[in-house]
Amino acid sequence: MKKSWLLFIIGICIIEHVKAQYMYATTGLLQMPTAEMQKDKTFMFGVGALSPQIIPSKEWWGNYYTLNYYVNITIFPWLEVGYNCVLVKAKPGIYHWVPSTYGKFVNQDRSFHGRLRVWKEGWWKEWTPQIVIGANDPTTGSWNGGAASDDERYNGFFCRYYVAATKHLAFEKYGNLGVHVAYVYNKKDVHHLNGPAIGANFRFQLPGNQPLAKAINKLNLMAEYDSRTVNCGFEYSFWKDYINAVVEFNRCRYFSGGIVFKLHLK
Repeated sequence: MKKSWLLFIIGICIIEHVKAQYMYATTGLLQMPTAEMQKDKTFMFGVGALSPQIIPSKEWWGNYYTLNYYVNITIFPWLEVGYNCVLVKAKPGIYHWVPSTYGKFVNQDRSFHGRLRVWKEGWWKEWTPQIVIGANDPTTGSWNGGAASDDERYNGFFCRYYVAATKHLAFEKYGNLGVHVAYVYNKKDVHHLNGPAIGANFRFQLPGNQPLAKAINKLNLMAEYDSRTVNCGFEYSFWKDYINAVVEFNRCRYFSGGIVFKLHLK
């Protein structure tokens, strides 16, 4: 518990519209995907502290907090790709680690991720949502079974395929509400995903130049059902859109968080 609160305080101390899903190295809410996209030619580098409750394999990772780091780039306004690494500690029965390495970070799970916007918000009618299709960890297959395997010993731990839709609703003098729905799927028995997800976020846009209003306007509140769990959290930015942080409480209890550095190359 003390470690969780320490990580929470760090997240608060180093946290505009980040939209970065720190565990999957892509754009999204906390765990569920959305149809939001970064600005064209946006480069992101991020690190995260991941609670054991959100890690997809207890056998591989065990019951401990781990870390991840990733890079991500929006190549075109409609295409985003990312590369993610999640650290793994040595333990008996996994690979060939010797007892002296048990409990130490000695390995990492690597995965590629991609998102493609197929429909832009408001293209046909003002009320039409934005639609994105995507895949996380689709081809990091393994020596047996690959990403579609139902055996948790094999790779593709973060595998999921999805289609997501997002619609934004503006509330004058208050802020912007994002409504997100998605369908998420994979074939793994462990951390199986096959169902709908729904979530919302609210970004404040209070009028005026008062310090309190400016501070609140950097806050982005989030809540979701990711097809497995109900989660809540927030995003915040201390320096425009360059240094951002996200705080998640998985199942509204277990802390995870990440820091995202963004560079607009265009």
